[in-house]
Amino acid sequence: MTLQERINQGHMSTYQWGIVLLVTSLNLLDGFDVLALAFTASAIKSSFGLSGVELGYLLSAGLIGMAVGSIVLAPIADTIGRRKLIIFSLLLSTIGMFGSAISMGVLSLGIARVITGLGVGGILVGTNVIVSEYASNKWRNLAISIFASGFGIGAMLGGIFAVALQGTYGWHSVFISGGILTLICLVAVIKWLPESIDFIVLKGGSKQQEQLESIANTLRITEPWTQESKDTSQKVQLPVSKLFSPEYRRPVFAIWIAFAAIMFSYYFVSSWTPALLKEVGMTTEQSVSVGMMISIGGTIGSLIFGVLASRFTARNVLIAFTIGSAIVASVFISVVSHLWIAIVLGICIGALMNGCISGLYAINPTLYEAGLRSTGVGIAIGVGRVGAILAPTIAGVLLDAGWEKQSLYMGAGVVMLVATAAVGVLKNK
Repeated sequence: MTLQERINQGHMSTYQWGIVLLVTSLNLLDGFDVLALAFTASAIKSSFGLSGVELGYLLSAGLIGMAVGSIVLAPIADTIGRRKLIIFSLLLSTIGMFGSAISMGVLSLGIARVITGLGVGGILVGTNVIVSEYASNKWRNLAISIFASGFGIGAMLGGIFAVALQGTYGWHSVFISGGILTLICLVAVIKWLPESIDFIVLKGGSKQQEQLESIANTLRITEPWTQESKDTSQKVQLPVSKLFSPEYRRPVFAIWIAFAAIMFSYYFVSSWTPALLKEVGMTTEQSVSVGMMISIGGTIGSLIFGVLASRFTARNVLIAFTIGSAIVASVFISVVSHLWIAIVLGICIGALMNGCISGLYAINPTLYEAGLRSTGVGIAIGVGRVGAILAPTIAGVLLDAGWEKQSLYMGAGVVMLVATAAVGVLKNK
């Protein structure tokens, strides 16, 4: 039995749960980054005199960086290792966050947002793979759901920091806080995060056995294990073209469509809801509070998904969550005449949509073999980011063209049903 098989079939050690918590803190950066800009959007719009379309472009800038980072940096992870990619990506994110903080114009802020997005995109590729490999079969779906819940926690922190800081210190201070958090995560990763076992095996070399034994000792695996030998002529990285082979074509296109549709809907709701609620009569504090409830709901939804996926198949739970998201999104803005209703629905829509993202993170790594895993995971996330990029910009264009707010949310519901159909194509996992 190989070391990876021992991990798959064994109990989760304290160190393994520590890895889950560490990568969760990295996913937190994604949520903080996206929602920090959403909650400071009004101040930035006023500061730079932006139109709705221009603000939409700025909201999309970081998402463009995330998409490029996921697609371009993912194959690098299959060459240099997941851990090294995460460290490099954290450096990019740190530079981008502090760059956002010192921006004095919309162009410099947009560039800083793209740099931050590049880093976040690379981080998600490596962390999604590592948490999947270091979790046991029994607890893998829950571990990935805890990882996915980091987005909601980070979004909530982004809201808290925005409310607490920007009134006194300006919107720049929110990004300074994000830069400090990113720097702390960088130090923690360098000290504690291990390399992917599958990557170590595929890479081979004279230090392979030593590295694996060190990991086994750290995980306190005392049972004997053997490591399968690999053909030394085998390339560590499989070509991207293999994703389009008959073996992969159907599940790959299905997961791409599901990612794009779910990310489109979620990023529209999370990015625009605070501003749209303010336009229907809520105060700034009330609209930000509802936005934070969406983030809190996202954290809860990820954990609920993990618990349900430990009892039922991840695919079936994901289908149920996409249908629920479509229903709640379709009625959201039309029934928020009272703050408490908006808060309840905000928690529900955040829980359902972020639960969907947890489901995608759980299913995605299982579709590929080891030499293609980071590439496949990263490109799927990158394609999903295309949906996330389009959502804020399209919403801004449609609003400027006179669309009703309710129509936008109903459109998001229809997009979630597209995701339902795509997930239905995947094998039951």
